[in-house]
Amino acid sequence: MWRNGSLIIILLLAFPFSAAADFALRDGDTVVFLGDSITAERGYGKVIENYTLLRYPQRRVRFINAGWGGDTAAGGLQRLERDVFARGATVLIVAYGINDIGWGLKADAEHRQRYLDSIREIVRCCKERNVRVFICSAAITAENPDTAENGFLTKMCDDGMAIARAAGEGAIDVQRGMREIQRRVLAANARAKDEKDKTSLHTADGIHLNDLGQIAMGFVLLKGLGAPADVSAATIDARAATVVEQEGCRIDELECADGRVAFTRLDEGLPLNFGPLGALNFRFIPIPDQLNRHMLTVRNLEPGKYNLTVDGRAVGTWTHEQLATGVNISSATPNGWEPGGPWDAQAALLKMITQSRNELAQMQKTAVYYFGPQIATQPAGLQADAINADLERLQRETARPRPYRFVLERAGKDR
Repeated sequence: MWRNGSLIIILLLAFPFSAAADFALRDGDTVVFLGDSITAERGYGKVIENYTLLRYPQRRVRFINAGWGGDTAAGGLQRLERDVFARGATVLIVAYGINDIGWGLKADAEHRQRYLDSIREIVRCCKERNVRVFICSAAITAENPDTAENGFLTKMCDDGMAIARAAGEGAIDVQRGMREIQRRVLAANARAKDEKDKTSLHTADGIHLNDLGQIAMGFVLLKGLGAPADVSAATIDARAATVVEQEGCRIDELECADGRVAFTRLDEGLPLNFGPLGALNFRFIPIPDQLNRHMLTVRNLEPGKYNLTVDGRAVGTWTHEQLATGVNISSATPNGWEPGGPWDAQAALLKMITQSRNELAQMQKTAVYYFGPQIATQPAGLQADAINADLERLQRETARPRPYRFVLERAGKDR
């Protein structure tokens, strides 16, 4: 038996956290989502929020949703001071387009110019305030992706993104990214034998996004913000009882003996998961490969199948050949109704907390709409602010990586 034992407390103090500077959201940022009802639905924003909390737990980033149903770029420009600058934004993510052309009924030169003039002014105002702005193309509609590719909305949004790029600001092509996912959905629908087995990214109106569509939009935006594919990677040589690689994580207390490999792993950040059955979304949205590479490789195991448990939670079973090549454990679970690894369970809990925080924010927005802005300074409004601060602290604590004990053992009759 070989054992490398240093105390967990030393491990926590000495962990070499990396800068991971490529992701656009930085420590101390306040991110505001500005858009129409698709933004106000708070779906894609929660995906970005949860990803950032899990993947970059050392960064304190705040998220504010300033979506408004039926809004246009011109309306967003009018709300810029109240809903963006007055709330301390350092990053603004803008997504407009479909209402600007009246769901296609006003797809003409006049409305196109109004959209572009508003986008140009939003970018100018943000630059004056040192707010980093990302202009996004609109979410896709249910229109055939091949015809939509050359449609009025796409071309108008292309010109809007060009304005941002020319000013040295960010641009994220949501439409083309979402169309790649839409084509996967349509291909699966063509193979479906029953109508009930078909799926969509949209609600019945073909404009608003359902949950899958919101996750797809969040995924595309994360890629546009520079979210990396790799979470962390650990490689162990079971025969030599040595740690070969530890990228984005730290391996300690390694034990290798009698067909069993055990070690403590502390990750710098955690993968994005969506709770029980959440991995069904990955049929169409390539989150595991493009955002969630949480890798474990164990070489030179004796032939056979091996069960992995982490802090007593069953994660999965793989052959020695699969483990030698490397397995992505980000969403692995032997039971789709339950989270697999404890990091998956953390993400499931975080999703609930983030949902609660967003419902609280929606309540505050509705209260102001019903009773006026003075409600914010009354006891109910002040208490809501305090609860939100508590929820933000709970989010960060829930997403914090912890050292977990991994145990890999020969399975059943192969032992």
